Amino acid sequence: MPMTEEEMSKCRKIIHGHAAAAAAGNLVPVPGVGIAVDTVTMTTMAMALASVFGGSITESVAKNMATSAIIATIKKQPLKVITKEISKVLPFIGQLVAPSISVAMLESAGWLLADDLAAERDEKIQKKELENPRGGHNFRYEKKFELPEP
Repeated sequence: MPMTEEEMSKCRKIIHGHAAAAAAGNLVPVPGVGIAVDTVTMTTMAMALASVFGGSITESVAKNMATSAIIATIKKQPLKVITKEISKVLPFIGQLVAPSISVAMLESAGWLLADDLAAERDEKIQKKELENPRGGHNFRYEKKFELPEP
């Protein structure tokens, strides 16, 4: 089951808001600070996204999810990460490049995370349906229905 419009809207707000916060944090012209800011931002984003899909996760689980999502994004876009960190050494240019790359990375990682959470929710729903195929009814009839005699 794909995400509903309401879930998409909530995810969009969460992801865009967190990406903007990460961009602000990446304005600091110190290499390495950006990855730390991205990790913290992704952790809070993971917790917020989990609530959209009816779940709640602890900070340590969110941190693991964030780290995994960032690593997956780095593997997909290694050049962007390297460029972002190296650009911070250059005055002014780094302050333009690093935040924009961070936004792109967090947007990408956020949507990957949202898709994973939606798939996990769907898997749980499907598992419940398989365990209880009658739609929640577990009636057992010990004897057949008989019409009363006239």
